[in-house]
Amino acid sequence: METVLVTGGTGFIGLHCLQQLLDQGYKVRTTIRSESRKSEVIDSMKEFSKHPENLEIFIADLLEDEGWKEAVTGCDFVLHVASPFFLGEPDNEDVFVKPAVEGTLRVLEACSDSEVKKVVLTSSMAAVGYGHAKEKNIFSEEDWSKTDGEISAYAKSKTLAEKAAWNYLRDLPEDKKFKLTVINPVAVTGPMLTDDIGSSNDFLLKLINGSMPACPKIHMGYIDVRDVAKAHISAMTNEQTDGERILLSEREMFFAEVGVILKEAGFEKSPTKEMPNFLVKFMAIFVKELKGLLPSLNRIGEVDKTKAKKFFDWKLVTTEESVIESAKQLKEMGLME
Repeated sequence: METVLVTGGTGFIGLHCLQQLLDQGYKVRTTIRSESRKSEVIDSMKEFSKHPENLEIFIADLLEDEGWKEAVTGCDFVLHVASPFFLGEPDNEDVFVKPAVEGTLRVLEACSDSEVKKVVLTSSMAAVGYGHAKEKNIFSEEDWSKTDGEISAYAKSKTLAEKAAWNYLRDLPEDKKFKLTVINPVAVTGPMLTDDIGSSNDFLLKLINGSMPACPKIHMGYIDVRDVAKAHISAMTNEQTDGERILLSEREMFFAEVGVILKEAGFEKSPTKEMPNFLVKFMAIFVKELKGLLPSLNRIGEVDKTKAKKFFDWKLVTTEESVIESAKQLKEMGLME
């Protein structure tokens, strides 16, 4: 039985990776930052996975050395999913940048000192599509976000962390090298495996509970969390993905189009009108969640899906199915009041 470490076991994507790996018969380890959230992960896997007894939990923080060697030693594969994210702009970009970059390097260093065969790193569309000239509206794996341009702290953190990973692997001695694949998903939606709704579903909650009267004119991609986890696990054992970064998007659309999907599904408070850009900019002075979206205002962001279709040949969960299922779960959780 092969052993897989998933970092960030309390996270939205991390939990789905744990569930799918356990269901497929792997021996699974995960890292969490705090002992206090251990029962949250255990209870989730007892409810949703077929083999919760095959899960082992380690305490390790992205900003600390302690725990990483123990978590990695003996693993065949590592899915490095952990990275900080929340809606809005922090007062200091290091809230995102330091744990993303330093944490990635800590995990990779532990892998280089072990016998890990392959690492699959969770990056983001944020490392691809930001800081470019406004005329550019189709993005592929050849593109990198420009960290010296107009870019959010989160996008900067994902770009720097992914570049640090590729550079680290390039400079490793041959006898310490392992394989690396990077998955770059767009906004991730879908069902939650704990009461922690995550940032993407928090955005959906704002759409359905009436707190967002109109939508910023922002165009972005959407992908279901189950497909993101499946892509990580597929890439883990597919040698064709070695050395590749792979964008993952089911469909791109404006926020208002998501509002229409939700309204037609019965969520009457979902906005379908767009907010003027000047009003978004004014509101961003007071609403932190909007500040990080300003660089994307009025921009088209289409994703080249060629590589993903080559490596991941299953039918993706549609964006309509994903956002409606998420919205129904949020309602069932009593969060719309």
